[in-house]
Amino acid sequence: MDLYSIMCVSNRIKALEWFEVFFGRPADKIIGEEYLWRVGENAWVVIDDRDVRAERVGGAMITLGVHALDDILARFAAHGIDHEPLETYSNGVRHVVVLDPDGNSLSLAEANTQ
Repeated sequence: MDLYSIMCVSNRIKALEWFEVFFGRPADKIIGEEYLWRVGENAWVVIDDRDVRAERVGGAMITLGVHALDDILARFAAHGIDHEPLETYSNGVRHVVVLDPDGNSLSLAEANTQ
């Protein structure tokens, strides 16, 4: 099974710049007007600004499990990407919410490795 999580955006150019910083690289694939970043063996985050998606802009919420969260947050800071306060849950998971320019929520969670 494959997973394609669609981030509906209002401006592809602006979104591409933001998502390239978020993921630390350009899109892995371009299919038609959709730009795809591979986030797992069979999982993709897709940005799409087509008119057919307009009413869904800003409504996505996903959580990505990551490693080296501090390095990722440093990259964001270097490029002016803000995030909500970093939380640490009772099980040691560190979690932060990042909003793209349209308000789509991309949470990052780093498991306690100790």
